[in-house]
Amino acid sequence: MTNAADEFHFTLSATDGAARTGLVHTPRGQIRTPAFMPVGTAGTVKAMYASQVRETGADIVLGNVYHLMLRPGAERVARLGGLHRFMNWPHPILTDSGGFQVMSLAKLRKLDEKGVTFQSHVDGSRHVLTPERSVEIQGLLGSDIQMQFDECVKLPCSDEEAERAMELSLRWAQRSKEAFGEQPGKALFGIVQGGANPDLRVRSARALVDMDFKGYSIGGLAVGEPQDVMLAMIETVEPHLPKTKPRYLMGVGTPDDIVESVRRGIDMFDCVMPTRAGRHGLAYTRFGKVNLRNARHADDPRPLDPDSSCPAARDYSRAYLHHLVKAGEILGMMLLTWVNLAYYQDLMAGLRAAIAEGRLAGHIAETKELWTKGDLPPL
Repeated sequence: MTNAADEFHFTLSATDGAARTGLVHTPRGQIRTPAFMPVGTAGTVKAMYASQVRETGADIVLGNVYHLMLRPGAERVARLGGLHRFMNWPHPILTDSGGFQVMSLAKLRKLDEKGVTFQSHVDGSRHVLTPERSVEIQGLLGSDIQMQFDECVKLPCSDEEAERAMELSLRWAQRSKEAFGEQPGKALFGIVQGGANPDLRVRSARALVDMDFKGYSIGGLAVGEPQDVMLAMIETVEPHLPKTKPRYLMGVGTPDDIVESVRRGIDMFDCVMPTRAGRHGLAYTRFGKVNLRNARHADDPRPLDPDSSCPAARDYSRAYLHHLVKAGEILGMMLLTWVNLAYYQDLMAGLRAAIAEGRLAGHIAETKELWTKGDLPPL
């Protein structure tokens, strides 16, 4: 008999309008929702120690099938004890299926009913990625939450193209589910597709719910469309997803995208934005974005945020951070990545508390008002 603690499930703690807060339960630990998952593409959250990522408040990180299958190889990671041990992260890991990266990064790709044949962007080697192989790789990596293999089209696109990709993704979803089988304590999520067409999105959501996945993702957004289109698709899909299972908006996003998506009932997010921005001199703070490349910071002795719980935001001057960025010092990338991931986790903690206390609308209004100030008061 399986212990309840070893089962993957979701419990809802409180709601405020469509917004929800709760817990995703896995054998490796609980994930507090709404949750932001730092992206650890190739087995590392860039410029961060795993222990630092945990200290920011992250319950889960994301790994990527495409990158890990090419280097160092899923079979090698499995021989070395799995991705958790490999990257020294004993907490939950979600892996995406590799489909998006195949479409965006691979050379000479060819798509058919079977899957995708492509050349590696690393060394030109030839690979075939199918729903079955994607699930096999995720199993070798040992991730706790796995994603079906799907085709993600860029927006804008024609309804005909969106429908073709959505129907193919549904067939691949069924194959992914059959390949996944029964894995106690682990979950496979389906991915809603359909471009910017509400009818296609509803058809996709209903078909996936009929397949009975343990969680549901909304894919194919944050790919260049305006925010209002993204939010409209969330509002279209949300009523058709089970309230008893987690909802994941893939690849999103900016702090504003996140708070508006939480308002509409999304539980989980991931995005490279906070880590990528940190490596390029941009800090996210409760006062909005701060570009440390700007010369106006060169003589500023103030920290990014004197009241932050993050040492990188609290204990280093803007002048020093500006110097590190301009000098191309690795420490600048490390500190600003730390600042950004800590801010994103603080943002999620604030949203969780506001939902639990029934004051989400006011909290979002206060959060956005601080962003408009743009910075600390003048010197």
